[in-house]
Amino acid sequence: MNIYIVIPVHNEDSCIDLMLQSLVEQTLQPKQVVVVNDNSTDTTETIISKYTKSFPWITSITIQSSSNHLPGTKVINAFYKGLETLDDDYDVICKFDADIILPKNYLESLVTIFNADKKVGIAGGLAYIKKEDTWVYETIASKEHVRGPFKAYRKACFNAIGGLKRSIGWDTLDVLLAQYYGWKVQTDKTLQVKHLKPTGKTYHKSSKHLQGEALYKMRFGTLLMLLSALKSAIARRSLTYFINTVQGYFKAQSHNITPLVTEEQGRFIRHLRWQGVKKKLGITNA
Repeated sequence: MNIYIVIPVHNEDSCIDLMLQSLVEQTLQPKQVVVVNDNSTDTTETIISKYTKSFPWITSITIQSSSNHLPGTKVINAFYKGLETLDDDYDVICKFDADIILPKNYLESLVTIFNADKKVGIAGGLAYIKKEDTWVYETIASKEHVRGPFKAYRKACFNAIGGLKRSIGWDTLDVLLAQYYGWKVQTDKTLQVKHLKPTGKTYHKSSKHLQGEALYKMRFGTLLMLLSALKSAIARRSLTYFINTVQGYFKAQSHNITPLVTEEQGRFIRHLRWQGVKKKLGITNA
């Protein structure tokens, strides 16, 4: 399988060296990697250059955008800038972040997953963060969910879902739409990816309402939104997160923001989410 990887980067000189080194050391190397240096003002470019000079399958481009680290639009715009530089001769396209360290068998394991089941459309490992001297699971997501920092897509699935949405919530919507179109999402729980910066740690303060906006755009509905916001707030141990998410949802609703999915897709998403809630509560359909 030909694996292509796009890595959006913004001021990651404390991490990008470790990330790229983990790619270089893979037991199965990708065919092409493009690093998108998005408006970095630190020494990120110097570090990237060390790798592009030594490994011909690693290239880079530099773009200019907002200096604020916002989830969603900024990173996906950078992803597409990188994707535009690549040809179409890939079987798997990956969107990786700069602040991760991959286990050496990460790409080889992904290929094994995709080859074993032709219906798997999205695959990945699990995120671990460092607490004191121990790497522990980052509990903000289910172990069945492939996280945004290290996602891999089968080409046919990527095309079916219309690529990645240039919006907050893209890394939830992609797996929901994949299932809508009949694809499976699979995690390999033995693949422990070191996440060097816990999710949300570097986000700009202006992003506080964006998660609620994302839930509105995905047509969650009020009750599902409240449950989702509560679950995430408990995982983060933050009442403020819950309040901000709820405010963001109703703000998007009052502004009549255009959803990212059709009404039919929205019904599917709500049904899928409610099935998940019932499963966790031990409720079975009669």
